[in-house]
Amino acid sequence: MQFSLILGTIFFSLALADQQTLVLVDNLNIRETHSLFFKSLQDRGYTLTFKLADDANLVLAKYGEYLYKNLIIFAPSVLEFGGQVDTEAITKFIDDGGNLLMAGNAAAGDVYREIASECGFEMDEESAAVIDHFNYDASDDGEHTRIVVSPTNLIKAPTIVGDKNRLPLLFEGTGLILDKDNSLVMPILTADSTAYSYNPKSQVKEYPHAVGRKTVLIAALQARNNARIVFSGSLYFFSDEAFSSSIAKVHGDQVRSEVSGNKALALHLSEWAFGERGRLRVRSVHHHKQGEKESSNTYTITDTVVYRIEIEELKQGLWQPFEANDVQLEFVRIDPFVRTTLMKKPNGVYEAVFKVPDVWGVYQFKVDYDRVGYTRLYHSTQVSVRPLQHTQYERFIPSAYPYYVSAFSMMIGVFLFSFVFLYYKEDSPKTKSE
Repeated sequence: MQFSLILGTIFFSLALADQQTLVLVDNLNIRETHSLFFKSLQDRGYTLTFKLADDANLVLAKYGEYLYKNLIIFAPSVLEFGGQVDTEAITKFIDDGGNLLMAGNAAAGDVYREIASECGFEMDEESAAVIDHFNYDASDDGEHTRIVVSPTNLIKAPTIVGDKNRLPLLFEGTGLILDKDNSLVMPILTADSTAYSYNPKSQVKEYPHAVGRKTVLIAALQARNNARIVFSGSLYFFSDEAFSSSIAKVHGDQVRSEVSGNKALALHLSEWAFGERGRLRVRSVHHHKQGEKESSNTYTITDTVVYRIEIEELKQGLWQPFEANDVQLEFVRIDPFVRTTLMKKPNGVYEAVFKVPDVWGVYQFKVDYDRVGYTRLYHSTQVSVRPLQHTQYERFIPSAYPYYVSAFSMMIGVFLFSFVFLYYKEDSPKTKSE
């Protein structure tokens, strides 16, 4: 009973630690202007700690342990973080598995650009905003920077953005450009082909930094350690005003909507960024020779092996069976000798039945599942494959029957020759006198 109580306390403490979130703002008014977004986090159990971004007492870790699992930065006007927080500390926080949600605007300073650069994004120059003269909202102040974005511009990944977001979106902020060489970076929301990023108060004299579909409005990154980053060029996107505003696009198809899709998308993004969606884990792995039940670390060449893996997905706070049709298994010795798609069984179990290659050595059962929106699932099990024992070889191979016949025919021929040679007597010829 005491052991169960201690174990339950440990699990509760770990779950509570995952909910600890530090919110850095440039002024405390953001708690009011973005209250709907923060309330949605608190309703899901997150403990939010609000602090000014330039607070001299800022710390992310004490005694080698992080105080927070998640970090929200809504402070575009900050020139330099306070305390022990800087670009290097935030980068280390991500490298150690922390999650980051960050939103800026056209006035974001150099510190924002440094963090974005470390994460594989590139923000446009200071004072530059995304402008679209064909897709702006009726509430725009005349600079055409409050643009209306179609939900079709979202990434095709329901795990990240949801599968029911069909309302147009409001965006007011700066544009991003992604590093093409960084395969971990994902464009979550892009602008229309008529948009560009430039200073709205200046005359366009040179080619804009970002143009058309290459103008990324919201980007994300999932690191190799499964830490997640969501970077938005618009702080307004998460505001109460954007959540509750109606949409009336001036030109083009003149889209009308009583409410924007900002709230639904913001909630989905926060759920994904903080690990509530798209998390996978391996519950159990079992492999054995066909016809047997006990697992073995050693197999013989040409054995038929059964491999089973049970995969779970975190949904609504509970681990549930994962459903997919593209999970693959590799049987690897330096290079894959066998690659096969696992068959889906009930309760999140995936199975493969295959024959061990006729090459002995040290192999691995390897499952490496990496899909957009999901944590990378990697599991490997090492086994040995040995050659046949001398008692396991076939005594008579059908393909060698001609050789058997030739050998026995040679033996019979030698026997007959020897018999004739030994026992055959030739009659001697008669003499002339006879």
